[in-house]
Amino acid sequence: MSMRFDLTDLRLFTHVAEAANITQGASRTNMALASASERIRGMEDSLGVPLLERKRRGVHLTPAGSALLRHARKVLQQLEEMRDDLDQYAKGLRGQLRVLANTVAMVEFLPIALVPFLAAYPNIDVELEERQSREIVPAIAEGHGDIGIVADPVDPAEQLETFPFAEDRLVLIVPRQHPLARKREIAFHESLDNDFLGLSAGSALQETLNHHAARAGRQLRLRVRLNGFAPIARMVEGGVGIAVLPETTARRCQQSMNIKIVTLTDAWAPRHFQICVRSFKALPAHAQWLIECLARNPQTNPRARDP
Repeated sequence: MSMRFDLTDLRLFTHVAEAANITQGASRTNMALASASERIRGMEDSLGVPLLERKRRGVHLTPAGSALLRHARKVLQQLEEMRDDLDQYAKGLRGQLRVLANTVAMVEFLPIALVPFLAAYPNIDVELEERQSREIVPAIAEGHGDIGIVADPVDPAEQLETFPFAEDRLVLIVPRQHPLARKREIAFHESLDNDFLGLSAGSALQETLNHHAARAGRQLRLRVRLNGFAPIARMVEGGVGIAVLPETTARRCQQSMNIKIVTLTDAWAPRHFQICVRSFKALPAHAQWLIECLARNPQTNPRARDP
């Protein structure tokens, strides 16, 4: 049995069944009586069973007609729900955003900065993807993400709009008894004779450190790779090795762990995180809301604290 019903058929049949009259059902569907009658006969021919009992004062549903009405109502209700959902997307009241961010922004800043936005907009989901800053900029430029958060300066040639997000710097952490603990500051290449603790393969921050070690003609001696900054700091405290962490994280760990922070003097150690997008005005309303929320978050953006 081949059924060739369309949405107009289902709407017409629902209106006819509810009115118990083909003429009134056709009128509600804005259809001529002859066309409505022909459509209903076509539905019956397609099913091979009668859907309506024609009487002098109207129509009554057959058992097959009752079953069709039940299914037609479900289909039309789902269609309305789909239309409402898509209408919410069009109005910027419902949606999903893809945010590309480096390790530090992902772990240290975004969990704080996203809370007020997600609480204010419960129908908007945020998909976070960790990448290196130098990968994020071209990805955003090519449309592979809605919003990027990077620690490197954005090349003007990429023609992206940028907004300040957060400030931090990378520092070295060492055990209190370590020889480097006597130093207040150090260049990264001067620490490379030591065993390091690092993040898992694929981590944007770890790839950045590997890159800078390679530029110095060296390779990081990674004893252990861990998921998360706190486990790394705990193993540094235990004397397993040294590590590079964001200063914000390092200072928080220092409050409960016996570690020493040594400032890195490298030009790449201070980090000025920026939000980057192709065009702020071209973004849907909910994406604009997120950028405004991130840019004015006083916990991540020092400028937002200015009176």
